[in-house]
Amino acid sequence: MIVLRRVLVKSVHGAFGYVMEHYYPFGMADEAAEQGALTDTYAVISIQDSHTQGFGFQFTENQFCKGVLTLLFDDIVSEVDGAVLFNDEMADQTIEFIEQYKSFVDTLLIHCYAGQSRSRAVGAFAVDMLGGDNSKYFEEGSPNQYIYDVLETAWVRLQLAKM
Repeated sequence: MIVLRRVLVKSVHGAFGYVMEHYYPFGMADEAAEQGALTDTYAVISIQDSHTQGFGFQFTENQFCKGVLTLLFDDIVSEVDGAVLFNDEMADQTIEFIEQYKSFVDTLLIHCYAGQSRSRAVGAFAVDMLGGDNSKYFEEGSPNQYIYDVLETAWVRLQLAKM
């Protein structure tokens, strides 16, 4: 049984780079392994901007990527015309996704455009939800507090519903 070893928060470019570290051309698996290609399994929470309907690409499952949750919302903390605010439904989807993959992959990869606010909030929450210390997420950056609070509230609500 695999147990989630790490939560990675990246920009969209960093996430793409991480995924490409797992790629190798057909027939070159041994050479790729010798050159340090990653072989861990991962699941992706892909946070994309609503105003552009995403970044123009989607992560997909493969031998390394075991699951993808794509969410379209913007880096805001209150209703803004033309933008999408993170909500309870997205929080529930996020929590369910983390629950589903926490014992199934080595790495939870979370990205947004810059890897600073939205993904950092989700990453901090995921680490806390899994029983880890998430203080580095707050010390080294500025997570979107609204998103973090919505996730925490949803987590408490879901835990109470199980009782």
